[in-house]
Amino acid sequence: MSPRSDKPLVLVIDDEPNTREGLRKAFQHKYDILLAEDADRGLEILAHERLDVVLTDLRMPGIDGMAFTKRVTASEDAPLVIMLTAYGSLQTAVEAMKVGAYDYLTKPINLDNLEMVIDRGLESRRLREENRQLQIELDERFGFDSIIGRSGAMTDVFETVRQVATARSTVLLTGESGTGKELMAHAIHRLSPRQNKPFVVLHCASLNPNLLESELFGHEKGAFTSAHERTTGRFERAEGGTLFLDEIGEIDASTQVKLLRVLETRSFERVGGSDSIDVDVRLVAATNRDLKAAVEDGVFREDLYYRLNVVNVHLPPLRERGEDVSLLLSYFLQATAEENGKTLNGFTPEALKVLTAYGWPGNVRELRNCVERMVVMARGASLTLKDVPVDVRLAVGEELSTKALGSEPESGSEAALDIDTQERNLIVRALRETNGNRTAAAKHLGISRRTLHRKLHTYGLEDM
Repeated sequence: MSPRSDKPLVLVIDDEPNTREGLRKAFQHKYDILLAEDADRGLEILAHERLDVVLTDLRMPGIDGMAFTKRVTASEDAPLVIMLTAYGSLQTAVEAMKVGAYDYLTKPINLDNLEMVIDRGLESRRLREENRQLQIELDERFGFDSIIGRSGAMTDVFETVRQVATARSTVLLTGESGTGKELMAHAIHRLSPRQNKPFVVLHCASLNPNLLESELFGHEKGAFTSAHERTTGRFERAEGGTLFLDEIGEIDASTQVKLLRVLETRSFERVGGSDSIDVDVRLVAATNRDLKAAVEDGVFREDLYYRLNVVNVHLPPLRERGEDVSLLLSYFLQATAEENGKTLNGFTPEALKVLTAYGWPGNVRELRNCVERMVVMARGASLTLKDVPVDVRLAVGEELSTKALGSEPESGSEAALDIDTQERNLIVRALRETNGNRTAAAKHLGISRRTLHRKLHTYGLEDM
């Protein structure tokens, strides 16, 4: 990789030497320029240089500009690609945008116009990267370093993560969707000796089996029809660091066998290759499925299950950490208000009662989206009951009023909103129906036994 100056790094790909040299001379005062005579050479440069912009011809020997652009822009840190061609048409321009080109210009090139397009694209890319970093910082603040949570369930999770982070053992994160498994995987990496090495993520459910295998292990040139060059997989990219495999329960039987071999031998072969590649990677996997049941059903390998489940960290659903809901509400209110340039005083007591009584089936992700929606739509200085989404109000009113009072809620009535009374009645009813069996009552209510004990104390029901 070449030493970087403060200038943006631009690659010019064109089979016409005069065009390449002309663009280099025109822009070398403002950008660092690299040249390539065709797409194959361009891909070689991309493998070793972190480019900001690629100016590519459309028609070239070998890989054309469309195929090149589609391949390059598929990666997360892709450079801007601006297509240059003497064969301009509206249809071609539309196709170029579809495959990921930032812009499309026809030859002969107006240099002033091209410079303006490059600068506009770089500014757009800079802002996008800033927003991405801000989102990462927000997630990290919500993550383990200063996670919003003081419930007993989360305290147990923190303690387990502190203990396992320094080991190299495989970790299996389990829990419902939206409970923060990827954030916890980040936390394990940040607290580990590998924190300065790569943290690589792969969402297994989003890929078909053939593509998943290639993404994991890479492939050799010619391994399949579109394999025009050697490509490294996620295991190689994570060397020395952590590989996080989300939705591990969705991988197919063939990939399960190959993943098991990596865990047992710490080596693998690229697709289409025969050379064994040693790898030092800490694996963290996550699933919202019951993998034990999948093993019993014969759809997940038992030996792989035990290899993955060396240490299990279960992230509790939000309904089992009710103490944390009000903290999360306040945190996301402040964060989303700042993001949207609003000043809000907080939630009114009526709004807070409904929000803390809601079950949050989508867990923290749903809560965060709900607060953001309320903030965006808010018209007053505080978030009131009217700002609470209708589906949340209806779910709280119908569920608690019907279960606790045995009747349909009165629309807009104070009875439907007296959440504390309804919750107390619901607990009393559950205990009576289970003959005072607190474990059974907690299961019936959909809360943990610890949460039930806390609520019994809150409502003075310890003697029931």
